[in-house]
Amino acid sequence: MEKIKIGIVVAEFNYDITMMMLQRAQEYSKFLGVEVSRVLKVPGTFDMPLAIKTLLKMDEIDGVVTLGAVIKGETDHHRVIMDNAARKITDLSLDYEKPVALGISGSGESRLQAESRIEMAKDAVESCVKMIRSLKSL
Repeated sequence: MEKIKIGIVVAEFNYDITMMMLQRAQEYSKFLGVEVSRVLKVPGTFDMPLAIKTLLKMDEIDGVVTLGAVIKGETDHHRVIMDNAARKITDLSLDYEKPVALGISGSGESRLQAESRIEMAKDAVESCVKMIRSLKSL
């Protein structure tokens, strides 16, 4: 079977958390024997769909992992961000018939909760890779 190649889209908002998520995702990809072909950094979770779409258009990309942390502020802004991002990520996956894994923690989490969920970036990689393998086996 040919090597799986993924892209990662990571939000720079909450940079200290998301860059640790990126590191975990890259390390776990290597552990799984998966190539991370492209990493796109975007300002925030809300900005991900265009970057995801750009990667999904590339023939060499088998799937995309999204990484971000949507931390609760003083308003419900975090809900708007997460609801719209999750919906569009699902739509893009279906439109391009390639897996897009939701590795965005939140919404409504505290900074402490976000920090404790950094390792979950590996779960997003695993989800994406499992979907790619399932689809390639058809």
